[in-house]
Amino acid sequence: MSEDRETRLKRLRMRSWRRGTKEMDIILGTYSDHVIARLDETELDAYEALLGENDNDLYAWFSGRVPAPEAHALTIQRILESRT
Repeated sequence: MSEDRETRLKRLRMRSWRRGTKEMDIILGTYSDHVIARLDETELDAYEALLGENDNDLYAWFSGRVPAPEAHALTIQRILESRT
């Protein structure tokens, strides 16, 4: 059985707010509250893939200490731009 969109959004919001590090909770949780409902399925797939990454790696990418992998660069850019 496939997951309906609303269930998927709720699951992604929960994963965004329950990361394990407060910094990533704030960055991803805030983004999920304000933006993910407007994402299309391809963008949601990319966001979900990003959520599968380790918090230490994510923080390094978001802080600019380490360049983000190409697979996540656009999603990270969109999240950073949504914060301004």
